[in-house]
Amino acid sequence: MSIKVGIMGASGRMGRMLLQSVLDNPNTTLVAGFVPDFSGLVGVDAGEFIGVGKVGVPLTIFDENLPKMDVLIDFSLPNAIDKTIEICTKHHLPLVVGVTGLDDDQENALRHASDHIPIVYAGNYSTGVNLSLDLLATTAKVLGTDADVEIIEYHHKHKLDAPSGTALMMANAVATARKQTLKTSAVYGRHGQAKRTDGEIGIHAVRGGEIVGEHTVSFIMNGEIIEITHKAQSRMTFANGAVRAGIWLTDKPNGLYDMQDVLGLK
Repeated sequence: MSIKVGIMGASGRMGRMLLQSVLDNPNTTLVAGFVPDFSGLVGVDAGEFIGVGKVGVPLTIFDENLPKMDVLIDFSLPNAIDKTIEICTKHHLPLVVGVTGLDDDQENALRHASDHIPIVYAGNYSTGVNLSLDLLATTAKVLGTDADVEIIEYHHKHKLDAPSGTALMMANAVATARKQTLKTSAVYGRHGQAKRTDGEIGIHAVRGGEIVGEHTVSFIMNGEIIEITHKAQSRMTFANGAVRAGIWLTDKPNGLYDMQDVLGLK
């Protein structure tokens, strides 16, 4: 049975990749692509928009009048997530969230909504990144705070949030393995005059050009350095992972999941 998928933020960089991924996947059917109400793309065929020819699905505004679908995938912007949560909860529609830069209130709203609908929420939908989280946790657990940890992430100059959701996922994996929290251990960039303290997790963001996404976590010890690096070469990696999450989610009970659940890594 083909899974009917809607894409929120269809006109964005990731939205285009998601449209393509859903159309390419033999197990999914594109039934909706949602764009902002001020967009000049309203009414444009989704397939023609991404250059694959007409598919019979016009780009529309996201509102209460949803077409029949099995899951909604949202890679839009934080200012749209409240409405997305409200409508998905009302229609009991499973939701895959790839929006980064959410504040504490928005994350709490997702947790509350997961009592009523199944939600996958992840800072990164790449299989490789999620495998690297296991490697990071193992390394951090073995080395403890004997290793100074520094995380450097690189993204294109158009990215709005810093640090990236992926960098925060990686930092949290390290902190949790060392029985720390990011609130007490994270240092975001450095300036001024101060020595590094034991247990710090340095997080640094670089923005420029059209870099898809690169993350390096360095465990720095006296005499040796261990580095774990992930480089994304195409946004399609993230899109395919999100579609995989959407397919996985459609028969799951209410709850808040992440990509580790989808990949069976927990």
